[in-house]
Amino acid sequence: MRAALSTIAVERPRDLAHALRRMSAEAANGRLTPIAGGTDLLVYLNAGTHDGRGFLDLWGLAELSGIRSGRAGVTLGALTTFSEIREHAGLARRFPALVEAAAVVGARQIQNRATLAGNIANASPAGDSLPVLMALDAVVHARSTRGARAIPFGTLYHGYRDLSLAPDELITAVEIPFARPKSRQFFRKVGTRLAQSISKVVMAGVLRLGGDGRVDHVRLGWGSVAPVTLLAAHAGEALMGVKPSRAAAARARAALMLDIAPIDDIRSDRDYRLAVAGNLLEQFLRAVDPRFARS
Repeated sequence: MRAALSTIAVERPRDLAHALRRMSAEAANGRLTPIAGGTDLLVYLNAGTHDGRGFLDLWGLAELSGIRSGRAGVTLGALTTFSEIREHAGLARRFPALVEAAAVVGARQIQNRATLAGNIANASPAGDSLPVLMALDAVVHARSTRGARAIPFGTLYHGYRDLSLAPDELITAVEIPFARPKSRQFFRKVGTRLAQSISKVVMAGVLRLGGDGRVDHVRLGWGSVAPVTLLAAHAGEALMGVKPSRAAAARARAALMLDIAPIDDIRSDRDYRLAVAGNLLEQFLRAVDPRFARS
C-alpha cells in the first residue's frame, strides 16, 4: 500500500555528531534510516515498501560535503552529488571514468540530488558509479559514536544489497587514490537508453602497460552481472604480464566468464549480458592498445 507522506517522520540533525548519536540510539530497533538526496525514496513509498521507519535527513550537514585533493588522492564528501562530480575539472583530469559515470546516473534532475554515498549505501548491483569505485580501488570512510574506520571498496558488499556497515554507522567520505602514471581508464554503461535507465551491464576498467610493453596493472569493475558489484579477478589475472594481442584479449574474455554470473530479469537476459560483457572488455582493451585486436 502506498505510504502517505504525512505519516513519515523526518529528523534533521544539527551536525554530524548529533546524527551519529541518533543513529546509535536507534541502531538496536532499526527504526531510523539515513537519507540525503532521497532520489529513491518516493519509489519505495509508491511501491508500498515503506515499513513505518523514520528518516534522518543528512542533506544539510556541511561536514559531509566537499571535494578535497591531497598528495595521494581525492576525498569526496558523502553528500557529493553526481552533478558536482561531472562538473569538477580536477576529477575530469584525474578520474575521467568517474565523471563519465556521473553523467549517466538518471537524468540531470536526479544528478543534482543523488549523492555518491547514497549510490554506495543503496547497494544495487546496477549502481552506475560502483564499478568505477571498484576499478579505482576506492576506500569508503564510515563513522559512528564508537569511532571511524576505512573500508576498502572491494570488501564492502557481501551479498545482494548487503554491505558491511553497522546499523549505527554513516558513510562520511569516499577516498580515491590517484591512478598510476600512464594508466588508461574506461567506463561503459549499456541500458535501454542513455538517460533514466537502469544498467543491463556496466563496466569500468583501469589498465597500464609497463615500460616493457606488458600489462603491469589492471582492475576491472562490473555491475549488473552478479548479485553485487564485483572485481573481475580471473580476467585481471589473465591480463597481468601479457603483451597486447588478439589472443591475450580472447583469453581475458574467456576468463571473464568465470567471474560473472548474470541472470534473466525484466531488463535483459543472461546470454545477452554474457555477450555484452565480453564485448565491453574487448572494447576497453582495444581502446588501451589497438594490438589487442591484432593477431
